[in-house]
Amino acid sequence: MEMHPSQAPTDVQDDPQARELLRRAFEKTARWPAGFQGFAADLTVNADGKEVKGHVTVKSAQEVLVSLDDADLQKWATNTIAMIAVHRGPRTFEQSDGKSVLTFDQGTSHPLGDTIHIHDALKSHYRIKDDRITQINRTMGPMKFTINIEDSALTQAGKYLTTRYTVYYFNPPDGKLTNVESFSDTHVRVGQADLPASRRIISAENGAVVVKTLTFRNHRLL
Repeated sequence: MEMHPSQAPTDVQDDPQARELLRRAFEKTARWPAGFQGFAADLTVNADGKEVKGHVTVKSAQEVLVSLDDADLQKWATNTIAMIAVHRGPRTFEQSDGKSVLTFDQGTSHPLGDTIHIHDALKSHYRIKDDRITQINRTMGPMKFTINIEDSALTQAGKYLTTRYTVYYFNPPDGKLTNVESFSDTHVRVGQADLPASRRIISAENGAVVVKTLTFRNHRLL
């Protein structure tokens, strides 16, 4: 559930307490190990009962090759798997949110924890509780979205790996909810990496609820 927005110009002073709080949460979040070269797997995509099978090779978020007989589902699967790679790719705190000015809302008692403001181009702010990121908020052009992280698994390395989250999309001018997507993930350990085993997405499209799944089998490290 992370991205890499650029730092926004600001006169706000960085808060060391906010930086330490976010650093701890960042370091307890599971990612693929440094030097990870990618993986290949057999892939099955099911969109509301329409099932197609093929293959996928993932080297990075920019190098995802999906082979399916359906062009529309191939494009959707490529974009979806690329986002998984964005979130799971190896990087340091300084390469991500640590490059921005960070501030902290103190004295709050929100159920999802304290608010950290990331002074970046997407006007991001997170909530953090028990050294875990529990909510992510961003604004991207005409769209604002909130990600609530609902469940996580603990990896062999003692890192938190998100298994269930929901994304709420809003129209910034009036704040109206425009869509909701519910994500459920499973993972498999291959070598030193926790790789995607499945992803289910439930969303609203054209007045209907749509369910799509990705299933990965026979993983091979590159």
